[in-house]
Amino acid sequence: MRKLRIDHSTEYGFGSQVTLLPHNLLLRPRESHGLRIVSSTLSISVPHRLRWQRDAFDNSVALVTFSMPASSLSLVSQVLIEHFDEAPLDFIVEPQAAFYPFSYSPEDAIVLAPLCAPAWPTARPAVADWLRGLALGQARIETFVLLDQINRAIGRDFRYEAREEPGVQSPSLTLSRRSGSCRDFAALFIEACRHLGIASRFVSGYHTSPPQEIGPGSTHAWAEVYLPGPGWKGFDPTAGVVTGSEHIPVAVARHPELVPPVAGSYVGSGELHPSMRVWVRVETLPH
Repeated sequence: MRKLRIDHSTEYGFGSQVTLLPHNLLLRPRESHGLRIVSSTLSISVPHRLRWQRDAFDNSVALVTFSMPASSLSLVSQVLIEHFDEAPLDFIVEPQAAFYPFSYSPEDAIVLAPLCAPAWPTARPAVADWLRGLALGQARIETFVLLDQINRAIGRDFRYEAREEPGVQSPSLTLSRRSGSCRDFAALFIEACRHLGIASRFVSGYHTSPPQEIGPGSTHAWAEVYLPGPGWKGFDPTAGVVTGSEHIPVAVARHPELVPPVAGSYVGSGELHPSMRVWVRVETLPH
């Protein structure tokens, strides 16, 4: 078991007074068998009302409504967690799903149907061509081996770049550029899984020791796949690894663009030149 402290700060400067509209914050990690929240604080610089709620994926969402105009906004989250998951490969897939291709049970298929449908339907031909080039999914193969090889292929064959643009680029664009951010690689992995009929979802969170090229001051993104037996298992295509105790999930979604850490808007003069600064630190604490 490890104790970790996660500091996440987002600061906005607007240049003059603006009216802040409601903001949704996804900053609280998802508690599980392997992760427990010890304490959590959220500091917001502008007078506000804070309401916690759960969305359809059971993500913990902080809904913030503001009571007065402001020329700047600071959102500071500090969370202390205990992380117990130290053996990411210690799981057994149920026999009927141990080899690909397989089918989900009728009950699971109903629930998982939206997570088997493509997020970018127009990218399916490009994803199919890429998978054919890898010669995967064309013959009987262990399901985990198939997923692991797709995951490793992205980490091996694509160049990471820390894109500052908002949003997620389509898998077809990632394939043509042969580069992308962690969220772009997760989107490509998800589309590949869904093309093969395997339920998958996007995960936004933190990494305790991110790859050097990711650098400090950012969140991380990866994917999860539903495997009968162990349930949702994480794959990080940026590093080409199965997720473990170094990955801290915060939010999951059907589409990669639905779970930014901070989402909101404001009303102000068209002459504004807003600025934003994000700072993230994940620190291991002594026992």
